[in-house]
Amino acid sequence: MQVNDRHPTTEGRERVTLVPESLDDLWHLTYVVEPGDLVSGDTTRRIQRNDDDMRDTGGEREHMWVELEVETVEFAKFANRLRVGGVIVDCSREDQLDFHHTLNVEPFEELEVEKVWKPDQEDRLEEAVEAAENPDVAIATVEEGEAHVHTVAQYGTEERASITGPTGKAAWGDGARPREELFEELGEILERMDIEAVIFAGPGFTKRDALDYIEENAFDLPAQVTTVDTTGVGDRGVHEVLKRGAVDEVQTQTRISAEADLVDELTERIATGSEVAYGPDQVAEAAEFGAIDQLLVLDERLRAERGEEGDWEIDVDELIETTEQKGGEVTVFSGEFDPGQQLRNLGGIAALLRYRID
Repeated sequence: MQVNDRHPTTEGRERVTLVPESLDDLWHLTYVVEPGDLVSGDTTRRIQRNDDDMRDTGGEREHMWVELEVETVEFAKFANRLRVGGVIVDCSREDQLDFHHTLNVEPFEELEVEKVWKPDQEDRLEEAVEAAENPDVAIATVEEGEAHVHTVAQYGTEERASITGPTGKAAWGDGARPREELFEELGEILERMDIEAVIFAGPGFTKRDALDYIEENAFDLPAQVTTVDTTGVGDRGVHEVLKRGAVDEVQTQTRISAEADLVDELTERIATGSEVAYGPDQVAEAAEFGAIDQLLVLDERLRAERGEEGDWEIDVDELIETTEQKGGEVTVFSGEFDPGQQLRNLGGIAALLRYRID
């Protein structure tokens, strides 16, 4: 994420000029932009001809600049864009004021966001700026007869390829697939990807054999290549890689690994009945006591509670402010990844405490 300009406006608001550079950045903006904010940028809009002297052609798209008072925000991951909908409050054509419009924001398109910035939103923006320096990482989990390739993004991990077929000693005979054929296909997949680091993981020696084959056959791999022992492949293997900190070695700012550690600590404390709180009421009580060391809150829940969809009896912004004022740290979890899904099952909010309060 690039921050090209920022300056205060009125009533504690600040106007920030941003250029998202990746799908990650668009995802971050989903939890920064909220109803009531002002968002502006270049767009196209279908203009209806209503005067008597011109034939109505059903509307022609024209380029224009618009500023919206935001009503809706949607992260369209598979369309590679962020959709920001709202009412036009300023634009380059006065006759379009007060109409509804949707800005489709894509990577490398500049936009301006004017709002009262909350502390966690400032942190998220700073994180997105810092993450631009991180290498893109792929995790290839490999065992006999099976290989999976995942990419690591800040909104979660995503499976990009899955290769299966009988190989190895257990598959000798008709229909057996030479393991070199699987390694060849894996090498071709990794070579096509725009990555700066790759981690080979899996049980036993197969991952090392795969890497040796790919290197011996001169596939173009990134300079940073590491191997990690895991007990499984696929999603399970990826979770083990993240838990063991292998991604942190090449992506020191990776949020997913930190979230996995926190949620593991959370579930362990729940199992043993130690210093923990979960659910909005318990967590709010812990915050008032100044007992929160780490506040964990789900991004989608945080957004809902700040909008009209919230159903908590507590004020989530006051809770975050109280936590930080009393020395606690706040982590906003991605609902796209397994730790966030586990947090969702606990009500979307929990806390690791300095001491028990019951």
